[in-house]
Amino acid sequence: MNLPNYLTLGRILFVPLLVVALLTPMAERVLGISGYALAIVIFLIAVLTDILDGHLARSRNQVSTLGKFLDPIADKLLVSAALIVLVEKQLAPSWAVVVILGREFIVTGLRSVAAAEGIIIQAQASGKIKMWAQSVAIVALLVAAATGKPPVSNFGLDYPFLTFWEVAEVRTAFANLSQLSLTSNDWKVFGYLIGRGALWVSVAMAVWSLYDYLSYFFKKKGEADGAEKADAR
Repeated sequence: MNLPNYLTLGRILFVPLLVVALLTPMAERVLGISGYALAIVIFLIAVLTDILDGHLARSRNQVSTLGKFLDPIADKLLVSAALIVLVEKQLAPSWAVVVILGREFIVTGLRSVAAAEGIIIQAQASGKIKMWAQSVAIVALLVAAATGKPPVSNFGLDYPFLTFWEVAEVRTAFANLSQLSLTSNDWKVFGYLIGRGALWVSVAMAVWSLYDYLSYFFKKKGEADGAEKADAR
């Protein structure tokens, strides 16, 4: 155990706090603030520990097997809990969350299979982009909800992303933006649009990064099999 690993464990402990803040009235009763506001603070602190523990582990030369095991688990628990609660709060579509979490299960299983084959699958750039997009989506949607119920929740349409400009609230917000006279409701609309846009990016990057990981695995597996055949000759 070292400081980076303690920070990672702390991030895991933030997960139940995040869920309690969003699904119970504890924040209002104990602290007198919105549960969404408390959840935003908890999530941002957790993201900060994610950045800090990796930096400390590298700078102090304290990269450990336990840290490599705990860090991705902490990230997945935090993001999964936040996304599931967003579905419960009707702030995120369930299908998008299923795609994102399904990718996490597949990649975790793939890493286990790769480890058994003696292959180490390194983090891909697409996976890091996905993680940052998820964080932006979660924070933006929580901010939109903290300022009041999002005025265009799911935009009232089956396919909101494709035709969001047809919704009256969105048209009004963009009209006010062109006139530089934004209202508080307009800010909610734009916050929600940013959150939903980032969620779409997360879904796209989840699919792309899954392809990256699968391609990397089969490439390394092919190279290993080729080396074995060459040695056998």
